[in-house]
Amino acid sequence: MTALSFDEEGVDVVYEGTEFRLEKALIEDATGKSFPDVTDHEVLKIVEEEPAISGEPRRIGDIVR
Repeated sequence: MTALSFDEEGVDVVYEGTEFRLEKALIEDATGKSFPDVTDHEVLKIVEEEPAISGEPRRIGDIVR
């Protein structure tokens, strides 16, 4: 299971027991979108090759409000 924790500057990730941070600029470069418009599903796809995605995607801008 992958855990994502969002803030205004990036995302803290725990993936297979390893903790790391994805900075805002890296996420924007990877998706081609502004950080608030990226969804949690898109971030999960950056971390995992074939993530098990469920539920509706949520924009980071809505999550960090």
